[in-house]
Amino acid sequence: MTSNYLKNKKSKLALLITLGGILAGILVGILVGFNALYVIALIVVITSLILFFFSFEMTVLSLLIIRSSLDILSDYQIPTAFALGIIALTLMYVTIQLLTNKPVYTDKFWWFLVAWLVTQGLWVILLPLGGLGLGGWALSIAVREWVRLFSWIIIYLLILQLKDKINPHKIVTSLFLGLVIPLTVAFLQILVPSSLLPSILVYENDIFEAGTRINATFGHPNTFTTFTFLFLGLTYWKQQHSKNRKLWLILLGIVAFFFVSTKALVGLMMLATFLFCIFSRNANIINIIGGIILFVFVIGLFASTEFGQERLGSIAQTPLLNPDIDIWKAIMLSKTDGNSFNWRLAQWAYLLGQWQQYPLLGFGLGTGKYISTNGLEPHNEYLRALIEGGIMGLIIFFIFLGGQIIYLFKVMRSSFDNKMKQDLAFTLMAILLGLCVGMITENIWTHTTLFFYWWTILALMSWDWDNNEKSSNH
Repeated sequence: MTSNYLKNKKSKLALLITLGGILAGILVGILVGFNALYVIALIVVITSLILFFFSFEMTVLSLLIIRSSLDILSDYQIPTAFALGIIALTLMYVTIQLLTNKPVYTDKFWWFLVAWLVTQGLWVILLPLGGLGLGGWALSIAVREWVRLFSWIIIYLLILQLKDKINPHKIVTSLFLGLVIPLTVAFLQILVPSSLLPSILVYENDIFEAGTRINATFGHPNTFTTFTFLFLGLTYWKQQHSKNRKLWLILLGIVAFFFVSTKALVGLMMLATFLFCIFSRNANIINIIGGIILFVFVIGLFASTEFGQERLGSIAQTPLLNPDIDIWKAIMLSKTDGNSFNWRLAQWAYLLGQWQQYPLLGFGLGTGKYISTNGLEPHNEYLRALIEGGIMGLIIFFIFLGGQIIYLFKVMRSSFDNKMKQDLAFTLMAILLGLCVGMITENIWTHTTLFFYWWTILALMSWDWDNNEKSSNH
């Protein structure tokens, strides 16, 4: 009993030191301006390195929590430094485990991710050899993208090492602490006039949307949309399995409010897909009516502002709802009407024309926006896969997505004895299908923070939740 008490005190101390050190580093970094990278990197590296072995579990959880607050510091390359630090710490930990004959946990799905990552490396190798649409000058772009993807499987591997140390349900619950800073910043962006906020908290990347949309601690409102979409699903799952369901229902409403406040049309598409999946699982008249009422409420909240009304009204000036506007007319109109959907049609038409020059293997990893005439991402992940990897790349991308769906389906089938785990697997599948729909018009592949948390949760799906519960209680 005394041992557990001391361990809990040590874990809490480690958590406080880690969070305090990182947040202090961020604050000091902002104050010193362009030297932020060096100050924050130094504090994070020293603090994390010490605590990584002093209290491995709590340090990992602290790093998970703090990740949602770093995108706002992208100008200082903080997210990049964070990812490289995670890679270094994980490889160091695995190496020490192997040298000391201690277990290193993997699972079959992790090896699937490794195989996928290896195939992505082929496009990096082919680039300087002249086998793709771009030359060797784009090698650094491809390498950077590959390292970003590498960090995804590393975080998956890192979470696997927590097996038998922390109950998986507690890991998911701790991730909700990652909402605190983003939602606080988002609240300030809604409540406080942009002229009174620090420039770092004001979204100004788009002159048409500056001051009208919230992005919290993320680089773009749509990135915040996918982040809150993930936590909408997780909060719904928690609400279904918590003793204090009212408290989680309140949080669900708060997250939904900020989700809608991003004014992202793609969010409505993803939410509709998610609700369809959730309510069709146990289809009855009450669930169907409830889902419809909930979606109508979200639409109403979305349209409660002038900007939201303009976003919804813009759909009427596209081929989707206006029979007098065909695709080619929409492309012509995109030059003057400022309609984001028509602009996407023009972007896609141009990129498809470019892809036809190198149809089999494309232009190279991470090169999508360099093929565009405006230097922007394709705004369609399936087209991005086609442009960057050709037909082969698109097939691999579908295998990558399909592999996750099949994996989650298998987890559902094998978890009949654990309702909580089974429902989480189904919720993740509904979220993934929503993201797949969102990928039609959005650059979700570039939303690194989303995938950081996605792989964290997916890594828990191969655990024996019953044994981990017993181990944790013991």
